[in-house]
Amino acid sequence: MQGLFVTGTDTGVGKTVVSAALALHNGYGYWKPIQTGPESDTAEVRRLAACQVLDQGVRLPDPVSPHLAAERAGAKIELSKILLQAPTEGSWIVEGAGGVLVPVNDREKMIDLMVLLALPVVVAARSTLGTINHTLLTLAALRSRGLHVDRVVVVGPANPDNNTAIHEFGNLPVSAMPWFDPLTPEALKGWKP
Repeated sequence: MQGLFVTGTDTGVGKTVVSAALALHNGYGYWKPIQTGPESDTAEVRRLAACQVLDQGVRLPDPVSPHLAAERAGAKIELSKILLQAPTEGSWIVEGAGGVLVPVNDREKMIDLMVLLALPVVVAARSTLGTINHTLLTLAALRSRGLHVDRVVVVGPANPDNNTAIHEFGNLPVSAMPWFDPLTPEALKGWKP
């Protein structure tokens, strides 16, 4: 599989919108292998990017970390089984659940799935106070496992000072994405990755 893995410094930082924008601009398909909660990120990406989606993987109803959602559902997430569902052809945006160190079972974390897929990583981060620390910690975790980080996309109100710090201390490209209101395909088309 070719493409990019989109992760975040936390949950709710804009991973799904970044994923949709990257799929739209690059002509990639989209796959979220682990989804928790009642809202479908896959449906949102389909709406925003009108791209090919692979709507299979682990789907759990509780909006909590994957390991806890699986426990509550009486299930266990097995990364080896998820890999069997991965697309084998084409280029894909793969969206993670939560951040890089969120547990998926009693011994593996989201970063372990990223290592198995071996895709370059795009980190979605908040633009607000605290993002420098959260982003640099995320980059350190990714690099400690030998993952290539393609870039950081800082999402939210413009904060050029934070972007510059992440770029300089993280030593990689940083782009900014505003919160789109309304969030439409046209808005994403106008954004430059």
